[in-house]
Amino acid sequence: MESVYESCLVQELTRRGLKCQRQVPVDIEYEGLRIDGGLRIDLLVEDAVVVELKAVDEMIPVFEAQLLTYLKLAKKRLGFLVNFNSPLMKQGLRRMVR
Repeated sequence: MESVYESCLVQELTRRGLKCQRQVPVDIEYEGLRIDGGLRIDLLVEDAVVVELKAVDEMIPVFEAQLLTYLKLAKKRLGFLVNFNSPLMKQGLRRMVR
């Protein structure tokens, strides 16, 4: 389900003139080495905002930790955790700053 929401959100953001990248790979740096950790940011908006998408019954702390990890590894400051499985969009939205 998340991939469908991702496609629709990219369409809406692009329509509003924002640059969006989907499934952006994030490398891990360890002791001067770059390691492909298989991590992917769901959306990177305007090369500044990391958006992690979910479609779950309950938000758990590990989702916030995941977003903070992406922010740190991608060297970005602002991120949003979006759960599309919420009665109201504002209930499923969490803004995070690193």
